[in-house]
Parts: sequence; C-alpha cells; structure tokens
Amino acid sequence: MALDYLDFEYCEDEDGNGTWDAMASVADKRWHALLAEVRQVLLWAHQDFHGRRAPLEEGGDWDYDLSAQDDDHGHAIALRWNMQSAQFDAAVPQPGSHTTLTLTLTGNAAFGDALRQKFGLE
Repeated sequence: MALDYLDFEYCEDEDGNGTWDAMASVADKRWHALLAEVRQVLLWAHQDFHGRRAPLEEGGDWDYDLSAQDDDHGHAIALRWNMQSAQFDAAVPQPGSHTTLTLTLTGNAAFGDALRQKFGLE
C-alpha cells in the first residue's frame, strides 16, 4: 500500500527498535485526505498488533505520537485517534490555511518489518 502524504524517516537504537517520523504539510482542502492516510496506518497497526500498543520501555511492541499545527496562525490543532470508532477526533483547519501533521511511530523489529512490508517503506 503506497503512501501519498507521509514520507517516513527512520532511525534505530542499539536494541534494534525503530522510530519512524513523518511530517506532512497540506492545504485545508487536503486535510481529510491526509487524515485518511494516517487512519490507514494507525488502523493497520491496531489491527495487526492488537493489544500490544504501549511504550517500548514498558514492554509494548509499538506506540505512536500524533500532532498537528496550523502553519499560518502558529497554534496547535486538536487531533486524537479514537481506536474504538477507528476515526479521528479532530478540529477542522481554517479555510485557506496550511496544516502540518506529525506522526511518529516507534516499534520493535517485528513491528518494523511488518510496517515496511505493508507500506513499502525503506
């Protein structure tokens, strides 16, 4: 599955755990398309690694951090992934504005291998 908005950068720690950071900046008209792509990634992670989300230092297989900011006005945009509904609780950007979304995934080697395979990451 190819990703159009999220371009991940990867780093690895000495234990083989990985961090994938993606940042995407879109006009307000593309906000929902970007959220749909992030939804695909998080839904996959929750389904394929169900019940194993927690910080790696607490024994989890994977975790994530998600944030968004209105680039034109410099303030955070409320954004939260709701796993129960498989949807976002998100504010709508102001018309004509650009928004930057940041998604950071952390995971063990098994999560990383599966993530790379699923989304064609290098």
